[in-house]
Amino acid sequence: MSKAIITVVGKDTVGIIAKVCTYLADNHVNILDISQTIVQGYFNMMMIVDITEVEERFGTMVEEIEKLGDEIGVKIKCQKEEIFTSMHRI
Repeated sequence: MSKAIITVVGKDTVGIIAKVCTYLADNHVNILDISQTIVQGYFNMMMIVDITEVEERFGTMVEEIEKLGDEIGVKIKCQKEEIFTSMHRI
C-alpha cells in the first residue's frame, strides 16, 4: 500500500470537505483516516490516504489538488507518507 498525507488549511467555508473528497474519489484515492477541526473560523483537516490505485503520476495529483485548494480558498498540501515522516522525525 502506498500512502500520502494531505493537509487542508484555510478560512472555513461551506463545501471544503465535499470538494476535496469528491476530487479524491474521482481519482481513486481511498481515505484511511481523517481529522478535522475548526478553530475561530479557521478550518484544518489532515488525512491519511491510500494512493495505490491512482492512475496518474503522483506529481500531477499534487498539482491538481493544490489548484483545487486555490479555487476554493484554502491551502492543500499532499506528500508521500515516507517524505512526511522523514521531515517530521525528531
